[in-house]
Amino acid sequence: MINRIQELRKSRKLTQAELASELEVTRQTVISLEKGKYNASLFLAHRIAEFFDLPIEDVFIFEGGKND
Repeated sequence: MINRIQELRKSRKLTQAELASELEVTRQTVISLEKGKYNASLFLAHRIAEFFDLPIEDVFIFEGGKND
């Protein structure tokens, strides 16, 4: 799964620390999400999408499904 978190964060001119504070997670979590080293839980994915006012599928791109 890939995501657009870094792109969306930068478009809002937010630092990783500021985004982490808004989401109530650590800066390290944001870093790991942006690097693709950590997949967000459904709860966190929903919070991220809600923060950016986007559907989850516009933030997280799922790859490798049965039909791919």
